[in-house]
Amino acid sequence: MPTRHPLSLERFDYDLPPDLIAQTPVEPRDASRLLLVDRARAALEDRHFSDLPDLLNPGDTLVLNDTRVLPARLRGMRSSGGAVELLLLHPNGPEWIAMARPARRLRDGERIGLFDRNGQLHAHAVEVIGRVAEGFRVRLAPHVDINAFGEVPLPPYIHESIPDPERYQTVYASIPGSAAAPTAGLHFTQNLLQRCHDRGIDIAYVTLHVGLDTFAPIRSDDARAHVMHSEAFQVSAATLGALHRTRSRGGRIVAVGTTAVRTLESLENLCFPMEESSLHGTTDLYITPGHPFKHVDALITNFHLPRTTLLILVSAFAGEELTRRAYAHAIARRYRFYSFGDAMLIV
Repeated sequence: MPTRHPLSLERFDYDLPPDLIAQTPVEPRDASRLLLVDRARAALEDRHFSDLPDLLNPGDTLVLNDTRVLPARLRGMRSSGGAVELLLLHPNGPEWIAMARPARRLRDGERIGLFDRNGQLHAHAVEVIGRVAEGFRVRLAPHVDINAFGEVPLPPYIHESIPDPERYQTVYASIPGSAAAPTAGLHFTQNLLQRCHDRGIDIAYVTLHVGLDTFAPIRSDDARAHVMHSEAFQVSAATLGALHRTRSRGGRIVAVGTTAVRTLESLENLCFPMEESSLHGTTDLYITPGHPFKHVDALITNFHLPRTTLLILVSAFAGEELTRRAYAHAIARRYRFYSFGDAMLIV
């Protein structure tokens, strides 16, 4: 067995001026800035996201994650009168796995009231079943429809509400199931997708429901010791066929976001069992430097928080030194960071 060398988390740290954390999205979506990162030339170029069709080649294929963010943030009240907030992460049979804030005093068997979107409190709407590694198992009362009670959960570093919750959804989001948006896709408009199509760039979809690890920090000084939780994914026969044709004609597979990367890299190959209409599975793939990328040739991604699995994945794809240069360049030129921020195209 090969020796596993430690991976210092300090290598993926950087200082960001707080005013560069984007609090609101730009309008239109594709007006955001785009940093072109050319790995072969170790070169950086400032562009705009609306330039994307000109930066890709006819015959390339964009792979988009079509997951939709659930209205998974529930605001409630304990029987003691204390406020509590639940974040539903994923279904667990008839129950849900959820994070709670504050969590310390929640007890097994406790029933929590929930506020609907009109501010009315509904008693005994949630029952706490028990603690699990990710948080709590909870059961919603039959009358609780999360579409009537829940809000789309924005990341904790966004301090302003957004007037239109659809701005935290991609324009092609169609399969509900995520606790957070695949933010690289937020820059696309329908017009931009059409321009890509008109240029001969194919568009394919995968589904990976974003779960706990979007919120989970790396707690070990050795980043390799971090354990990813499993997330559900689905890849259709049509998508695998499109990717196989892309490879056959010499085009590039361009993953939009780290979730698309992890989905594609979780596949053993791009062949498809003929008796199936889609591949379903779960992945806990944790991509670190040294990962042999099999199915991804280029990556579109936002600027990520320091000391996270997302930044480590980007560093694995672009190389650590070039990633550090790109982030320093973006900070110096005042790019906007994180979920509502600007993007990189790494080729």
